[in-house]
Formats: sequence, C-alpha cells, structure tokens
Amino acid sequence: MKIVNFGSLNVDYVYRVPHVIVRGETLSATDRNIFPGGKGLNQSVALSRAGLEVYHAGCIGKGGEILLQVLRDAGVNTDFVRCLDDIPVGHTIIQNTDDGDNCIILFGGANQAVTEKQVDQTLCHFERGDWIVLQNEINNLKYIIEKAHETGMTIVLNPSPMNGKINDLPLEYVDYFFVNEIEAGQITGYPSDDPEKLMEGLRSIFPNAHTILTLGSAGSAYIYQGEIIRKSIYKVKAVDTTAAGDTFTGYFLASVIGGRTPEAALDLAARASAVTVSRPGAAPSIPVMDEVLNYRF
Repeated sequence: MKIVNFGSLNVDYVYRVPHVIVRGETLSATDRNIFPGGKGLNQSVALSRAGLEVYHAGCIGKGGEILLQVLRDAGVNTDFVRCLDDIPVGHTIIQNTDDGDNCIILFGGANQAVTEKQVDQTLCHFERGDWIVLQNEINNLKYIIEKAHETGMTIVLNPSPMNGKINDLPLEYVDYFFVNEIEAGQITGYPSDDPEKLMEGLRSIFPNAHTILTLGSAGSAYIYQGEIIRKSIYKVKAVDTTAAGDTFTGYFLASVIGGRTPEAALDLAARASAVTVSRPGAAPSIPVMDEVLNYRF
C-alpha cells in the first residue's frame, strides 16, 4: 500500500504584525521570515514524519528549488514533482500576530499548472488500495479524483481554500474529508460557532465518508455514519498556527493507516498539532513522531 500526496508546493513569506491588517490600513511588520510551505508540502512532511512512506506529486516553478530539498530531507519521495522554468513558484503572504493568529494570501503559480498528462503519468504507478491525499491548492482536481476513483484508491480531500471549484468535484468519491469550522460552515450553511449543527450537517451531506472536523480551541471531531467522537486540544502557548491543520491531517491519516482507532488517531493528531503551533514556521515546525510522543504538556 502506497500513499501519494498530489498537492501544492509554496514559499511562505511570513510577517510578524501586532494584528491582522484591516481595509485601508498601513501596518509596519516587526519581523519577516521565509519558510517552505503549501498545504500539500506540509501534509507530506507530516505524513512522513509520522512514519509513513510518502510520494509527493505536483509542480514547482522558478525560485522553488528549495522545496524539493525540504521534502527529501523529510524523507518524502519527489519522483513525481515537475520542475517548471517559465512559471513562478506558488507562494503565500502570511500575517502572524503576537497571539499566534494568522491571515494568509495565496498565489497559485506553478501549483495551477498540473496537466492531465502529468496526472496519468503519476497515477499509473499506483493501484487499488493505495491512498491519495488532495487539497484545493492545485488545478485539475476533478480529473485527479476521477482517475483515482477509477484506480480504486482511497481518496482524502482537504477542500481548502474553499471556493466555487469544490462544488464541481465528484465529492461522492471522497473517502475522508478534513475541514475546519469555517469550511464546515460554508459547506453546511450552519453557523461556524455551532459544532453540533456542523457535525449533523456534515454527516447528512457526506453520509458515506469519514469526516474529520477541526474546531480550533474547541478541539476536533470524527464523524462517520452514526458515530461521532470528540477530542479536546492539548493546551500550549501558540507561536504560529500556520501548519496546525496540515499537521493534524498528516498525523491522523498516519494513525489510521497504521491501524489505530479513530479515537486514538484524533488524540495523536491533537498532540502533534499542539507541538506544531508552539514554534514558528510551516513545514519546519512539524514534529517527528518521537517528539509528539515525548512532548510534555
């Protein structure tokens, strides 16, 4: 059984600000750092650091060579990453506040250059029973999901960032959904601050999928048919929340694939994401398994 993450690869430009900027405001940043990131890269790093053998597929553009090295250093196979010289690398502008909150502007760049030919050339190396992990930061998602379904792969989707493209996808083929409270509110139409309504709405909309809902300080939930499991957070001082959700996704999947129960997977994912938010950066902040198991809360 193999795991391929067909996902984004970004360079993150992170600015430290006293608060998230508002309309018409000019604000001085107190610090700036450059980190490797992208939901795809972060989740591949998390899956690998959690102990799985992971293949990453996607595109990097000019200025993104460092991203390949980050994946390789984390133990991720990069044979299915295309390097494009005529397109800029995908990147983000991230505002980080002193209390650990963040706001992100995303430019797709090379992440929007995935071709059907690349999809075919990648997925022919995988077979029924293998897993594919996807996010909404690349193009051709519909084609990827259809081909993965034809192959018989287990399909995981994190539909972030939420936009109109999601409604055009064959969501009935998705086996695992990962959404936060904002995304769940957009999907279900219920208020994002009403977890009970959100869980009931997700169970109704995706009756045959395993849905994992992250609720910020209110913890997380696993929803599958008639089953709902809740898990609280591990409390730490938040430094940077940028890769918290990606860490959670990677560690939850690694746990389930490794044979843990959903309840145990929620717990390990909560521990891992807590470690992540306690330090700066996206991919660099994602812990290895030993750190997660031995971290003192």
